[in-house]
Amino acid sequence: MDVISVIRTKRDRGELSPEQIDWVIDAYTRGVVADEQMSALAMAILLNGMNRTEIARWTAAMIASGERMNFDALSRPTADKHSTGGVGDKITLPLAPLVAACGAAVPQLSGRGLGHTGGTLDKLESIPGWRALLSNEEMLNVLDTTGAVICAAGDGLAPADKKLYALRDVTGTVEAIPLIASSIMSKKIAEGTGSLVLDVKVGTGAFMKTIEDARELASTMVALGTDSGVKTVALLTDMSTPLGLTAGNALEVRESVEVLAGGGPKDVVDLTLALAREMLDAAGIKDADPEKALADGSAMDVWRRMIAAQGGDPDATLPVAREQHVVTAPASGVLTRLDAYDIGVAAWRLGAGRARKEDPVQAGAGVELHAKPGDTVTAGQPLLTLHTDTPEKFEYALQTLGGSYDIAPAGTSFTANPIVLDRIA
Repeated sequence: MDVISVIRTKRDRGELSPEQIDWVIDAYTRGVVADEQMSALAMAILLNGMNRTEIARWTAAMIASGERMNFDALSRPTADKHSTGGVGDKITLPLAPLVAACGAAVPQLSGRGLGHTGGTLDKLESIPGWRALLSNEEMLNVLDTTGAVICAAGDGLAPADKKLYALRDVTGTVEAIPLIASSIMSKKIAEGTGSLVLDVKVGTGAFMKTIEDARELASTMVALGTDSGVKTVALLTDMSTPLGLTAGNALEVRESVEVLAGGGPKDVVDLTLALAREMLDAAGIKDADPEKALADGSAMDVWRRMIAAQGGDPDATLPVAREQHVVTAPASGVLTRLDAYDIGVAAWRLGAGRARKEDPVQAGAGVELHAKPGDTVTAGQPLLTLHTDTPEKFEYALQTLGGSYDIAPAGTSFTANPIVLDRIA
């Protein structure tokens, strides 16, 4: 077996054999296949796709590259959630402690930013002392004592995916549906959770731009999970506009704490509650009320214990960017569009994301929104505030924001998309 023949098979729109898939995943994990060769194969997959048989085998090979975890010793049923990535998508932060406060155990293995989308681990690392890297023993201990853990997948869990995940981010192959599905599901199946809720984003700020592509991805992942014995359901959710009022690491942590304190933007609260109800139902917990757990402070209590258990200080002051630049509304009227992709790219350019897999991120960088579609704005009022430690980045970020919003005349009617567009089970 050689990697060139594997690349050529997919380049020429052929079907990869089980033997080719098993070999190339194993060889890449061991370093026999170089990054540039795997990036060529990833691009061929992006352009020419994979059928269901190939995706299932690719996922199985990713799982087989490492270990599998088991949570049978826990006294609670396990439920996990995964988002395909969006702008301002801080939902994991309030969701994990909320579901734990309602009686489930939430082993949340999360990732870092991909392209214009933010990463949960990058956000949480803005909390002083917080650690993303835990051993399996530490992870189980945090999960057992607090009910929730948010951490990076260990080196032993689908190591092939860890390498490929970082490579996709810097080679323009993030959007490949087979690679998204296998990346997500290999980790989730190997993780050993009993049930899984998928948040598949749809819109300009998502990797899936159309509802048809989102349904294809969701159906593929639901099938992979179900066939592996994991109760799996997917919600298709809107990502045409950023979630909440912030896009950036520390900015989103602050907003998440507001949600846990009983406040926060309505769209963030609504989606958090919708996903919480799905997770609790999948875990077989029927009598819990997540809305009550937000209101009475029990979800906040779990958050504080979870952060502290991973070395973080829940009372610490979060980083603030050294420089700000305000973008004002050019006219009065109704804001009818605020493009999620453009906001995500601006946040990335300000330092909230990375251009190379080894790049650091700025904890305080990002974009703060002062209005959402449907709001009335007045000429000259703040529309966006850009945050960065490196003011020379402002001009670069502003280049993507010139056409990112529309303001219609006062009195123009506006109907927002529902936050949940569809459900696939």
